[in-house]
Amino acid sequence: MTIIYLHGLDSNPNANKALITANYAKTLGVDTIRPDLNCPPDEVVSKILALINDNPNCVLVGSSLGGYFATLLSDMTGTPAILLNPSIRPDLSFRRFLKDNFNEQTLTNDTTIYTTTGGWQIKFGDLAWFEKHPLTIKNPNKIKVLLKMGDELLDAYATQVFYENAGTFVLAQDGGDHRMSDYDTQVTTVVDWALSLTY
Repeated sequence: MTIIYLHGLDSNPNANKALITANYAKTLGVDTIRPDLNCPPDEVVSKILALINDNPNCVLVGSSLGGYFATLLSDMTGTPAILLNPSIRPDLSFRRFLKDNFNEQTLTNDTTIYTTTGGWQIKFGDLAWFEKHPLTIKNPNKIKVLLKMGDELLDAYATQVFYENAGTFVLAQDGGDHRMSDYDTQVTTVVDWALSLTY
């Protein structure tokens, strides 16, 4: 079994949760692949699809925006996925980059609305891409969700309802934050879930 760790927005393959996951999984003899997702969404999908094809016995572990992509790719391929405070509507949450900065009437699809710390220049047209690729949860039994209800960035309650209504298992923990600062105490659960979804 291989874990493919998908980092979030303003993050990278060496993010804290990515390294904690990889280091703990290694103690169990499990390899972790950590792709750099700081690129347009169609390229992200192509990159993850190639990794899934090369590693058929894999589990996607996605944090925040990585959780969106993990769900999308699970919908597309049936690959198991574990989601950490996942984003479910990037087309809506990314609109925070438009406030006070842009007049939407003058924006073109090629207008850069935000540049991530990893160098991805998010275009106004990317919002339309996300809107055209909604999550449908085709494989609810292959997905597990870990939520911190104190998430200050995304609406954890909306996320909980979305996945639970689809029949997905959600572990909702009181308090916490979007970055999941106590992840070092959560990683055993995450990797145990990964193992359980591949056997």
